[in-house]
Amino acid sequence: QVQLVESGGRLVQAGGSLRLSCAASGRTSSSYAMGWFRQGPGKEREFVATISGSGGRIVYAASVKGRFTISRDNARNMVYLQMNSLQSEDTAVYYCAAGGAVALVTAGYDYWGQGTQVTVSS
Repeated sequence: QVQLVESGGRLVQAGGSLRLSCAASGRTSSSYAMGWFRQGPGKEREFVATISGSGGRIVYAASVKGRFTISRDNARNMVYLQMNSLQSEDTAVYYCAAGGAVALVTAGYDYWGQGTQVTVSS
């Protein structure tokens, strides 16, 4: 079992930046791929970014590429999502997830956090 807790979400103005954090505990392993997903109001949960266990493979959704950066610190069991140039369309609950391999769909992840709210005001 892996427990994931996200933090860092808040209200921010358009054009601003935020860094989300995801703390992993329990049966943690650097072999887990980690992903960030988000779910906006009235929308389905969508892929944002993912990083392999070693950090050697990273994939971003087209909508965030060039603005968001995913990273991980395996020594601290932490995963981060640096979000720059935020837009109103980025408003959503952001979820951290852990799975056996890099995946771009929710079905590829076995463990999920409770989410953290990011609201971007225009």
